[in-house]
Amino acid sequence: MAKHLQDTTTLHNGIKMPWFGLGVFKVEEGPELVQAVKTAIAHGYRSIDTAAIYGNEEGVGQGIREGMAAAGISREDLFVTSKVWNSDLGYESTLAAYETSLQKLKLDYLDLYLIHWPVAGKYKDAWRALEKLYRDGRVKAIGVSNFQIHHLEDLMKDAEIKPMVNQVEYHPRLTQLELKAFCEQHQIQLEAWSPLMQGQLLDNPVLKEIADRYNKSIAQVILRWDLQNGVVTIPKSTKESRIVENASVFDFELSTADMEKIGSLNQNLRVGPDPDNFDF
Repeated sequence: MAKHLQDTTTLHNGIKMPWFGLGVFKVEEGPELVQAVKTAIAHGYRSIDTAAIYGNEEGVGQGIREGMAAAGISREDLFVTSKVWNSDLGYESTLAAYETSLQKLKLDYLDLYLIHWPVAGKYKDAWRALEKLYRDGRVKAIGVSNFQIHHLEDLMKDAEIKPMVNQVEYHPRLTQLELKAFCEQHQIQLEAWSPLMQGQLLDNPVLKEIADRYNKSIAQVILRWDLQNGVVTIPKSTKESRIVENASVFDFELSTADMEKIGSLNQNLRVGPDPDNFDF
């Protein structure tokens, strides 16, 4: 179990991925974004997650460069993730999208590259492109996002390399137990996006009661629950106080009873799109 902000999980190909990172979904290009990335690195974060569709890879790259310089760390100390968008899913177009992301980030490689959504009829060609990037040593690890069990089964029928990560919506209202078990069985690391349900859980009375007992915030309790469930988590924030607070989850442990109580909040409720029914 992660005891420190820089602790890692080892993916099935041997690459080490931090358990905890910064997400930048919906953070627009500009000084606030650059500052958020720099702040996270200054406070010990070593994983940054972006995506082509977020339209902020340039600012993330700038924040990474400035953050590394200020913290005196090298590129190898960081774990950077981006994702190929739906309109670029295809063999050649995915290879091109990867180059575009690298150019915007001004990086030589990514640690993790993901297929953002399981667009029917398109993700297999995109996966072949990711396999090529991986085999060519251009990317350290490859994976998917928002894939359900049937998408993973379908992908793995033809894949030569199994996904190393599946990043999905995951929080106490959407515990995805079957998907989590499937990923564990196949050594695919589950990663949570929207772990705080875009703020919708931050006044939940059950979570408040638990948080008060540990003298922690509701956000900290949820993020700790992720980690104790063996799920990588990347909460998004641009405020320094929140970036620090979110990462202060390594000095306490939730009891088995509290873990179960949090899990029992599940309602199979999504704040994001349904991976079986989206049209973008």
